[in-house]
Amino acid sequence: MNEPDRTPIHPTTACRRCIIGGEREGRSAPPQQQQQQQQQQQPDTITFASLSSLAAVLSDENRRLLHTLHQREPQSLTELAGLTGRKVPSLSRTLKMMERYGLVELKRRGVAVIPSALAIRFTVVLD
Repeated sequence: MNEPDRTPIHPTTACRRCIIGGEREGRSAPPQQQQQQQQQQQPDTITFASLSSLAAVLSDENRRLLHTLHQREPQSLTELAGLTGRKVPSLSRTLKMMERYGLVELKRRGVAVIPSALAIRFTVVLD
């Protein structure tokens, strides 16, 4: 029986710390602004305004998508669509949202967009 691959994708970003309740003056910052702030302060931390926003971003389907990216390393969105059974426009929207949170990286090579997972393990901290 093969052991699962436990090699971190990026040694410093393989596990992301997810903090719930990181609000400013009653409102959370937009994901893009949160990501910029986090990269300056704590690059391995993602702040969510509520448990429901964390649940939406790290849904079962999205976590499966991250694992598929990590294990299969697709070289295009079309290849990923074939692996997951999802349509390219839907994948593109989901991956762009996940990119804003620092969970995936989308690289352009010619006309192809190559997605890769930056994190597949998460620690949730209730703040």
